[in-house]
Amino acid sequence: MPELKTSIINSVLTYNEFVDEFTKQITMSDINTLNDYDKSFYDYRKLNYQRSTRLEKTFIPTDETQQIFSKINQMQKWIVITESWCGDSAQNLPIIAKLAQLNDKIDFKIVLRDSNTEFMDLYLTRGGRAIPKLIVFDENDNELFQWGPRPIEAKNLYTRLKDKRKDKSEINKELHLWYGRNRGKEVEREIADLIKN
Repeated sequence: MPELKTSIINSVLTYNEFVDEFTKQITMSDINTLNDYDKSFYDYRKLNYQRSTRLEKTFIPTDETQQIFSKINQMQKWIVITESWCGDSAQNLPIIAKLAQLNDKIDFKIVLRDSNTEFMDLYLTRGGRAIPKLIVFDENDNELFQWGPRPIEAKNLYTRLKDKRKDKSEINKELHLWYGRNRGKEVEREIADLIKN
């Protein structure tokens, strides 16, 4: 099993630090003060912020999930590789964060993909830097499991739409409609199953 290579991580954020930074990014009074990179993602971030905020307010883990998480009796390190411009992250990260809060033995941190490519490259999905990516380690830094970048149902939907040669905007629209209907339940179920096993 791979071990956590903290030496190649540039910096880590708590979830609250990530949200604070996210809030700053979208509440700029003048977007012309942003660098070109941040300017290009401004509209995505604004929409993602709304999605994330809605999920933070509405998602409540089931009793069954709470029961599963209550059985974690050794420290775990949860690291999510992500970026605020990522639509899948906006739909999944708030759920992952709420799950991590269910047990105080979970140390939950965020690593930004674009400033940590060496770490990201250890966790590619079919050769790509797909995010969000959750990697869970035990107290001795041995990897327990990975999850991401999206739930299996959403992955299957994405593949079907790509196979039909839908363009990116159509794919994103369908994907986010699915996320809106699902409300985080698949992410919750899949991660709870990984904890159980």
